[in-house]
Amino acid sequence: MPTMEAQFKSSKRRPLKRARDRGSHASIITGPVIFILLLTTAAFAAHPFICSIPQEQERPRARELGLKVGILPVGQLNAITDVNGVMVGHTTIIRGENIRTGVTAILPHNGNLFREKVPAAIFVGNGFGKLTGSTQVAELGEIETPILLTSTLSVPRVADALLDYMLSLPGNEDVQSVNPVVGETNDGYLNDIRGRHVTRDDVFNAIKGAKGGAVEEGSVGAGTGTVAFGFKGGIGTASRRLPASLGGFTLGVLVQTNFGGILTINGAPVGQELGQYYLKDQLSSAGVNKCNTRAGRAGLELSPCYPSSPDGSIIIVIATDAPVDAGNLRRVAARAMMGLARTGAAGGNGSGDYAIAFSTAP
Repeated sequence: MPTMEAQFKSSKRRPLKRARDRGSHASIITGPVIFILLLTTAAFAAHPFICSIPQEQERPRARELGLKVGILPVGQLNAITDVNGVMVGHTTIIRGENIRTGVTAILPHNGNLFREKVPAAIFVGNGFGKLTGSTQVAELGEIETPILLTSTLSVPRVADALLDYMLSLPGNEDVQSVNPVVGETNDGYLNDIRGRHVTRDDVFNAIKGAKGGAVEEGSVGAGTGTVAFGFKGGIGTASRRLPASLGGFTLGVLVQTNFGGILTINGAPVGQELGQYYLKDQLSSAGVNKCNTRAGRAGLELSPCYPSSPDGSIIIVIATDAPVDAGNLRRVAARAMMGLARTGAAGGNGSGDYAIAFSTAP
């Protein structure tokens, strides 16, 4: 199986000659168990390394490889858009050797969200991140803009562009306060993060291009430059349906993954078997090496240390058509961290682990 660096070289998407700002973020891939129900297949949808398939060919999703996670049935598309009305859009930015970033937009419905707010909640597993708008969501229990995901240092610009979009909507001419919700993970290992290449047009294109139906996954949008478990991270999605006796409701999840640990699939220590996992070097007979000292890491041209780091981030966006209020949505969001743990996440101090849940029920 190709390494992350080899995979990028073969697809003409090469990492930076020198990784920038690695200390901030990086997350994991696989998605969460929610409602007592679901560990998503996001890891595999977002992982080019699972199969050695050329970049130009379509990669299979987890279930197409026979990997079934959990016991509940999936929705029609096994995606967050199985929740009626939810739409997803991406702007993917790939330029030259060093620019690998983007924006992903999740819309609870296609109307004016400021005028038709949805109940919502946010749960913080570890708060080493930048989640704009979180305090008002916690206070009022509702979301009034699309949820946007992007690169760490692009959050302020994306939030400003989201404000422009919301203020420009018909019916919002007299609005003087809008709470934009923008989350992030740090794509500085594969992207020129300091360049802050996301523009206002990129944000508008992601929102206006959002649609229902199948969701593009992998190295797209906000997942273009992310790393997970030392492999290529990205955007992943899945859904599960409750049986009719429990209401028949649908729950969908979309994740932006960029963190570390020991990749675990259905309880199997896959990362360990592949020799790519957190603490591998520290546990080897080599003992302390360059990866174990700040000075050593700083002197490496293309750091081999970062893929083994437990640091990073994940944003988990949860949608449901179940008629639940903000209080119960927060409980749903909290359970996403149980799913995160089942993927082998290490929960490093430098990881920002957030779950955002909302309901589309009238």
